[in-house]
Parts: sequence; structure tokens; C-alpha cells
Amino acid sequence: MIDNQPKKIKAYIAGVNLNDPNFDYYMTELANLTEANSMEVVGQSYQNAESIVAGTYFGLGKINEIKAMAHGLKAKVLVLNDELTPVQIRNLEKLTKMRVIDRTELILEIFASRARTKQAKLQVQLARLQYELPRLHPSENNLDQQRGGGYSNRGAGESKLELNRRTIGKQISAIKKELKAVASQEEIKSARRNQSRIPKVALVGYTNAGKSTTMNGLLKEFSDEGSNKEVFVKNMLFATLDTSVRRIDLKDNFSFILSDTVGFISKLPHNLVESFKATLQETKEADLLINVVDASDPNMVQMIRTTQNVLDEIGVKGIPMITAYNKADKTDRNYPQIEGNDILYSAIDPKSIKMLADLITKRVFSNYEEFRLLLPLSAGKELAYLHENAQVLSEDYEDDGVHIQANIAPDDQGRYKQYLV
Repeated sequence: MIDNQPKKIKAYIAGVNLNDPNFDYYMTELANLTEANSMEVVGQSYQNAESIVAGTYFGLGKINEIKAMAHGLKAKVLVLNDELTPVQIRNLEKLTKMRVIDRTELILEIFASRARTKQAKLQVQLARLQYELPRLHPSENNLDQQRGGGYSNRGAGESKLELNRRTIGKQISAIKKELKAVASQEEIKSARRNQSRIPKVALVGYTNAGKSTTMNGLLKEFSDEGSNKEVFVKNMLFATLDTSVRRIDLKDNFSFILSDTVGFISKLPHNLVESFKATLQETKEADLLINVVDASDPNMVQMIRTTQNVLDEIGVKGIPMITAYNKADKTDRNYPQIEGNDILYSAIDPKSIKMLADLITKRVFSNYEEFRLLLPLSAGKELAYLHENAQVLSEDYEDDGVHIQANIAPDDQGRYKQYLV
């Protein structure tokens, strides 16, 4: 049988450990990111040091050791655990005779291959250009090449460098302008959703923790056309970069808006966080956050910390949160079970999904109050608003009007005081 699958490029990963207790976790993450970028990790090295070597990242002895091991394993690419300076990358490429990718470029490449919508593509392009701008080098012949050697003809190189910088500067300005236009369209959609009193719930968390699977589980359980609304799911890092928004209609007349956001990872490049702030707007406007965590991963504590760090960076503060420990089916613990305000569950288990929905209901509808109302038959607009924005428990049409029992949000309670029975 002929294997038509393209051969993966062999990569060797390496990093400098500055006495960081999380270093092993970061290296595991780097290996997963490298695999997510369609490369095969064939080996790894690290160097314990007090500080990074300014010109070469590693010391010369370690560079020679890495070169020998990587070449022996037929690796073509050296992937490094930190963001490097342009000088460090160029010097390492000369010394190792390999292509060198730092952690930031690796994540940018993954994002570029995953972007589907216009907004996501623009956001990735912007982050990549901002990354490339300080890395331009006089010896480069065109904007598509990041690497180059030789320092002859300095004068011509310098003028070419300025031209390239101006070109990238114009591209950055044009993309920012285009992104602003796309963002304003998204803001209009978001404003429409905000006009409704329906609570907003946002799924956040480390990439590949099961956010999209959780959303699909809720859609399958509580929507007649769930399969038509399901979002893309794949067992890989950053399977999707786009925020998906769905309405979940629970069986007891409660509804909420659920958004599934881009996943997080340690050392997420600042330019990417900045570029994706518009995409993460749903998170900032949520009434409740659900931090989905992979309960089967030994690094889950660091993953929770990573999520909190990114939320802090994008300015998400003071929003109530449920920590949802997913993939309990891959552990030996009993599930589903509520643990205080949190839940241990499996997103592919219907019983778990129902328990999660119950927990969401308790958290977002806790300040709703039950009212008995009598609406005139002519108050069709008020009745429609009630159905859209409250939990209608019963509704009876009598000669004197419509008798309604409903749970109403605090902001709407004053609106219906005149109809109290």
C-alpha cells in the first residue's frame, strides 16, 4: 500500500532553563506546538544557565552539542523555547546550519494555518508583520525572506532595509484600518445581542481542553437543530481561532448566549494577544466564564494559571467563573460531580452536560425573582419581550388579560411592576 502522506519535517527542540520550576512544562508544550505545526520532534536538549547568552542564546559548547545531535537525527529545523532576537536567530543558523524558529514564530505559523474567517486572517497577518518588522536585515532580497547572510554592499542594503520597513509599516496601517472596519461590524452584532437581557456565558481555557466539544454537547442536548449549529472540533492545539456564538435554550424556559473563544497557551505572543482582543470581546462582556480544564493532564495547574494570565492581559476582571474539569472519562475519578462552584465532567457524556447546564443556570439566574403578572391582552409587545428575556413558567389567557408566572432579571423587574398581581 502506497503512503501518500507528505513526510513531516524533522525538528529538534531546545531551550535555556533559567532555574524556572515550570521549564519542563514549557518544553512539553513546545513539543506539542511543534507537532501541531506538522513537524516531527526527533530530539531535544536544554541548558541550565543563570542568563541567556546575548549573541547566541546558548553557550558555544551547547550549540556544538545540539548541532551534532540534531544533524545525527537528520533534523532540518531547530525550534527554541523563547522569543529570540534577530541577531540570535541569524548567529544560530550560521553555527548550526539549520533553520531556526523561535517559540513566537512557531505559534504565528500555527495561527496562520488555522485562520479561516477574514477577521482571524487579518489578526494573524498583523501579528506576523509586527513580529517581522524589527527582524528585517539589510542583506534580505525580499519581504518574504526572514533570513540572510553576508554584509557586503552596506549602503544599498541600508536603503533596501528602509524601503522594506516602510512597506511593512504601510501594510500594518492598512490591516489595522481593515480590522477596525471588521471589528465595527462585529460590535454591531454584539450590541444587538446586548440589547437582549439573555445572560452571556463564555467558554475560556487552555487550547485543546474541550471548549468546542462542551459547546457541541450543550447544543446536542438542548437544541432541536444542534448538529446544524455544532462547531469544528479536532484533537489538536488551536483547532479553531474564531469565536463561535450560539443560543442555548434549556428545557425549563431558561436561555443563555454561549460563546466559544480561541484557546490560550503559555507565553502567548503579546502581538497575538493584542491582535485578538477584538475576537475576545465576547469574554469581556460575559456574565459568567467557564474555564474548561483538561482534568487528565498532569500540567492542569499551570494551564489554569496560563488562562488567568491571559485573561488579566486582555483586561477581564471581576466576572464570576466556573472551573469545569473536563475529560474526567480519562481519569479514574467518579463523574459527573459538583465540587463547590466547580464541576468534574466529560463533555461527551450527556449526564455531565445536563449537570453543567444546571450549574450554569444556578450561577447566571440566581438573582432572577419570580413574579405573578396580569398583562392586558393589548400588551403584545410587553409579552413578546418577556418571552425573549425572562423565564416564563406559566401563561394563561383569561377574559381579564394574560396571567403569567415568570422569573425576571433584576434590570427588567421595574418594567413589570405595574402588572403585578
